[in-house]
Amino acid sequence: MSRIAKRQLVLYSRKAHERGLTAAFGGNLSVRVGELVFIKATGAVMDEMTEEQVAVIDLNGEQLSDVRPSSEYRLHLAVYRARPDVKAIAHLHPPYSIVASTLLEGELPIITPEAEIYLKRIPIAPFRPAGTEELAEVTAEALKKTDAVLMAKHGIVTVGRSLREAFYKAELVEESAKLWYLSRK
Repeated sequence: MSRIAKRQLVLYSRKAHERGLTAAFGGNLSVRVGELVFIKATGAVMDEMTEEQVAVIDLNGEQLSDVRPSSEYRLHLAVYRARPDVKAIAHLHPPYSIVASTLLEGELPIITPEAEIYLKRIPIAPFRPAGTEELAEVTAEALKKTDAVLMAKHGIVTVGRSLREAFYKAELVEESAKLWYLSRK
């Protein structure tokens, strides 16, 4: 199972970069397998990800691999603790979503039927510094009743029962943000 989780992380990390959902070092994905969390290693570049750049931690944050986890590991752990049903997380930095999170307060409007069905609502969590426990707390709180959140001036987090599901929800968030932004013109 660990090999499958690593392959998925590599595949979807590269897809995230290819589809413009993040750039360079930005963003990180994770998969929960039992009590273990497989997550992008710190410093790994999304479009060059390899299985060797996948860190393994437990739900307490203890490092179980030779590579260090992303600085946002606290965020992932907080979400897994708040949502035991979640098996995968996509934290990405898509441009329209970041712009929307700086211009809007409250929620990103739902525009498409797909976003209505799969996301229902997209709240905006207040700004907190990257990699902090405070960011982890406000994001996990926002995700208690939804599967997607914009983090003010930072990016998005989407969750799912699989990494595929979390990834495609991230695409829906970015599509919603782009359509909202373009509709303002």
